[in-house]
Amino acid sequence: MPLRKHRQHFRVYGNCFTAVAAVDWLHELLKSNSNFGPDVTRQQTVQLLKKFLKNHVIEDVKGRWGTEDLEDNKIHCFLQENVDPSVQDIETEPLIEVIQPKELTEEDIQNVWRSITLTHLQKTLGLTALEDVLDPRLVNPQNIVNNMTKVNKHGVVTLDDKTDDLPHWVLSAMKCLANWPKYDSSHPSYPGFERDVFKTVSDYFYSLPQPLLTFQYYELFVNVLGLLQPELERVAIEALQLCTLLLPPASRRKLQLLMRMISRMSQNVDMPRLHDAIGTRTLMVHTFSRCVLGCEEEMDLDELLATRLVSFLIDHHNEILQVPVYLQAAVQDHIAYLRKVQINYPGSGGAGVPMPIYSYCRQVSTKEFEEQKMTVSQAAIADLLENLVKDKNMSVKDRKKKLKQFQKLYPNIYARRFPTTESEAQLFEGKPKIKPPMMISMKKPKAFGIRN
Repeated sequence: MPLRKHRQHFRVYGNCFTAVAAVDWLHELLKSNSNFGPDVTRQQTVQLLKKFLKNHVIEDVKGRWGTEDLEDNKIHCFLQENVDPSVQDIETEPLIEVIQPKELTEEDIQNVWRSITLTHLQKTLGLTALEDVLDPRLVNPQNIVNNMTKVNKHGVVTLDDKTDDLPHWVLSAMKCLANWPKYDSSHPSYPGFERDVFKTVSDYFYSLPQPLLTFQYYELFVNVLGLLQPELERVAIEALQLCTLLLPPASRRKLQLLMRMISRMSQNVDMPRLHDAIGTRTLMVHTFSRCVLGCEEEMDLDELLATRLVSFLIDHHNEILQVPVYLQAAVQDHIAYLRKVQINYPGSGGAGVPMPIYSYCRQVSTKEFEEQKMTVSQAAIADLLENLVKDKNMSVKDRKKKLKQFQKLYPNIYARRFPTTESEAQLFEGKPKIKPPMMISMKKPKAFGIRN
């Protein structure tokens, strides 16, 4: 807008313009702009200038705020620093570049979902780079979108393609166990029926080509096991919440339904014992741990890691497997930002679409981070060893085998727990041998004769 000196009531005002000149200039500009066109009226232009005045984009030269109004015989100046107008240089203001928003494609929106989700995940895990645990380029953003937006009223993922969904007979069996003893009356009823139904469900999950958390994300979920400490429980829940969003929707749906079934069965006092030697929860954890987490190249400690993770999932599945509202809001806000007109101010370094920046309480140095990471990881591994030592359901033979494996992989941590051979031997002294779980025998008992 052209600026020059103006005189009013024997005073001279620099770097300003009259309202009439502003309406004339802006009206012509709007008519020649493709976003408005020649149908823009002078009255509409006046209304736009009034909004500029109300929001102090332009101001009355006399400094009146709140009572001023724009008419065709008043003088106004640009918004500027609070200095004496008489000492201002009469210069043309630097140009402000207005950038029209581009039309967002489906790919653009999916990339926003992926970028913001991975940004949150990296901050939550405290990693300098996600490449240590996964390849961000292989993360399918469509999985995140589906897991966040296509859910039923209970928060369970819904599938457009039913090919990978749970078969009807498996879903029926899981509902039967979850709602025991209130199940479909059309189902047969005989002693041991619940064990047969449980075997049907477990056989199905063991038949899947890969674990529910997938081979691709094995390293990612194992990395979270550094976080399963009482003081880091909230961080672990948020981390697992984000990690499970990366899964294929069919895998996340199966995980949700499985965890709900296990949780209900574990808390159901009316549930008959499914095993003669161990409780329902312990049986659930040991049965389904390998179906949830596993490595493509099977490792000796996979089972221990999987049982810890599954136990945590059972206890916190309602929070972990729900849609994180804060993430949805962050994505929606950023998409709305991209769809707005962008203004490139002088000296801002050019136009661009910045990703949101998340700040936290205190930023630690790289050295501090590495020290904390090492401390937490070693504490988690030591806790794993302690669980191995105190597991009452493990036979002496299996315990010795797994302790040897642990000693081979983590000699320093093992040496701190068992500094001498005597302390190691003491673990097995006076311990009664635990009989292996009784198997259900289908053989008929021998008939007793008169002699015996």
